[in-house]
Amino acid sequence: MKQRINKEQYLRYLPLASLFTTKRTREILSVNPTIDNERKDAENSVITIYNYNSDQVEEKKEADFQEINNWKNKTGITWINIDGLKKSDIEAVCASFSVHYLITEDILSIGQRPKADETEGVLYCLLNMLYYNDAKHQVEAEQISIVLGNNFLISFQEDAIRDVFNPIRTRLKSSRSQIRQRPADYLLYSMIDLIVDNYFVVMEKLGEEIELLEEEVTRRSNKRSLAKINQLRKELIVLKRNIGPVRDLVSSIIRSESELLDDKTVKYFKDVHDHISQAYDLSDNYRDVIMTIQDLYLSNVNLKMNEAMKIMAVVTSLLAPATVIGGIFGMNFKIIPLAENQNGFFITIAIMIIIPLLMISWFRRKGLL
Repeated sequence: MKQRINKEQYLRYLPLASLFTTKRTREILSVNPTIDNERKDAENSVITIYNYNSDQVEEKKEADFQEINNWKNKTGITWINIDGLKKSDIEAVCASFSVHYLITEDILSIGQRPKADETEGVLYCLLNMLYYNDAKHQVEAEQISIVLGNNFLISFQEDAIRDVFNPIRTRLKSSRSQIRQRPADYLLYSMIDLIVDNYFVVMEKLGEEIELLEEEVTRRSNKRSLAKINQLRKELIVLKRNIGPVRDLVSSIIRSESELLDDKTVKYFKDVHDHISQAYDLSDNYRDVIMTIQDLYLSNVNLKMNEAMKIMAVVTSLLAPATVIGGIFGMNFKIIPLAENQNGFFITIAIMIIIPLLMISWFRRKGLL
């Protein structure tokens, strides 16, 4: 009767999502722009509105969509942040601010490539905010849409719980902050800059995982190490897929001749371009390190196999003399040396032991043991 193997006893030591299923792979490779993916409406939408200038700032938390029109024609710069997307509400807001319907479709789309477009006096930027999930060891992306108009900026976020814009909210409360002193395009720069800076936070997390993995592979390679290599390669695909297009996005903003962008702000976007280029190069370095770790893992596997084959060859060589001697004395002949000697058995056993000992000594001198 075969003993049933309890797979949970073994699977609990391995990252199941990357080793035994293709769910994460499907998530990464399932982006198809020819398929019209319908976005499900969020259960709740949270609207936060800021109106500011160099002298004062006004904040409205948990505003209603009906209140947005009241802020439309206020003096100063208006920032409307919408967390949680509902199709009807987004269409109403975009129509109120004369945002082209193609931009509205991009805001409501899923899996769009980061890009920047200018349509009918509105500059639209779409990019992904990245987070690192410590529990799942995965890179998670949240699509961010930013619409820049004349003295207003509207940001659309999928997640109503987390973002990286809190430093901006804090700086808005200070009358000496650059955001308060500059036009709306500086707010756009600040938001993109924070998103790009957060890429380095995610990359630092991945760097720590890669460093631990390298140490693990160097010391004790096993199937779990192979699973981690596979998992990290997938996360680096997600990382690079989001970083590369953002570099093109910032480049298009720098080259743009839009009236919405102040010449004094362009130099700040150049600084963001330097950061995103550095992040892109770093992602390439991470990929090279992962490939090196994979080669190291394969080398360790081959080394272990060679060691096992070496031990088997040595054992076989040591047993060969005893096998030959035992075969000779086991032959069916009438006259066999030492067969009639009362000490013949012990002499034969001694020869079987002495020859392997001499072989071991020779193997050591040759460096085979």
